[in-house]
Amino acid sequence: MSSFKNLRPVDNFYQTSLFFPMPVVLIGTLTEEGKTTFGPYSLLAPYYIAGKDYYAMLLECRNSSNTAQNLICSKKCSINFLPDDRKYFKQEVRMGWPGDKPEEKMKDFPLAMEPGQRQEEDPEGQYPMVLTDAFQVVECTWMDSLDGADADGPLPEGQDHYEMEKFHDFNGITSPYGAHFILRIDKILMKERYYNTIVNGVTAGGFPRVPVDYGYRDSKNFWYTKHRRPIAELLPVRNTTVESVRYAAKRLQTDVTFTDDALAMLVNVPRVFLPTVLKGCVKWAEENGVAVITEKEMKIINDKRSKEKKKG
Repeated sequence: MSSFKNLRPVDNFYQTSLFFPMPVVLIGTLTEEGKTTFGPYSLLAPYYIAGKDYYAMLLECRNSSNTAQNLICSKKCSINFLPDDRKYFKQEVRMGWPGDKPEEKMKDFPLAMEPGQRQEEDPEGQYPMVLTDAFQVVECTWMDSLDGADADGPLPEGQDHYEMEKFHDFNGITSPYGAHFILRIDKILMKERYYNTIVNGVTAGGFPRVPVDYGYRDSKNFWYTKHRRPIAELLPVRNTTVESVRYAAKRLQTDVTFTDDALAMLVNVPRVFLPTVLKGCVKWAEENGVAVITEKEMKIINDKRSKEKKKG
């Protein structure tokens, strides 16, 4: 006999039928007048993480929300991650009431704003402001060409839901109530302390204080959990051998070869990632006219990766 009870999923199942940990963010978008307004969201996740020409996030929201309508019109947003502090969470909950107009949400808005880096690079363009108190901000553009969503227009005045003959599958208006937005990552803005943590080495004290939404809500409260000091757990050490790396290298469809000293520099790469790393090395070699990758070339490749990470 099962030790579990069967709980039937209903609309908004992540809130009504699950305890589901999620981030807590304020998403900035532009009104028709070009002013920045913010809305709180948790249904946000990485989407394109590798193998594409760009990286992307996925946002799910009510299609008649200010955020959805502003994204359809201006395509731009800023995703602001605020630290764990009750004053911020109260503000996020306050701004989540459906139906309020942007001017109502932003009346007496207490948090400081500043231009993002996209605005600095393109002074003539219009981009949402970012929150000064955020520990990180992701500046994004909605990829409306995906799934034919670029043909959609804003919601007509006074209409509750989109009345479409066919809804999109994964981008834009996906149901009479909901929308999905694939957001290309244009910039990741990080406060210096946390930038240094990622670039120079992670320690428990270098993590930002991050609030987590519990997902479940009742008729009266939003629930979230406060940040606690992160705990590190060592990854299992499963070094491959030079022979196994050589075997993987020989399976590549290329004339580029590796010396043993170069292969020895890859024995710490987890086996599941080894083909991708080897293909990256081969691509660099082909672009630079290198037929044989030695330890010298491998160091150059590693230095290039390190510089790209710091630049990003």
